[in-house]
Amino acid sequence: MGAFRILLLVIFICIFGYTAIVAANHGFGLFAVFFGDIVAMGWSGQFNVDFTSFLTLSAIWLAWRHHFSPVGIALGLLGFFGGGLFLSAYLFFASFSAKGDMKELLLGKIRADRV
Repeated sequence: MGAFRILLLVIFICIFGYTAIVAANHGFGLFAVFFGDIVAMGWSGQFNVDFTSFLTLSAIWLAWRHHFSPVGIALGLLGFFGGGLFLSAYLFFASFSAKGDMKELLLGKIRADRV
């Protein structure tokens, strides 16, 4: 679990740092560039469509893990729009809440107790 938590911290720091540099140099016009690449039907657009599928799966998993409660839906939206930055922080803190139990981390406490 220690190595997993270190990986999550590295991911968070890398994405945060990279995002800060890009935002400082190019501003926050992400959506125009993101959807523009998709419309252009190039490899950048293909990556964006693929990445969006991962964001969608992440959002659904977060909402499911929290039983599609209002908090779960809010976390799902944060996962979708926050991407790896949000998910790495969420998993880091959830790993402590789950006391390192990967089953509980993935399924949530209620489902993990049933299995």
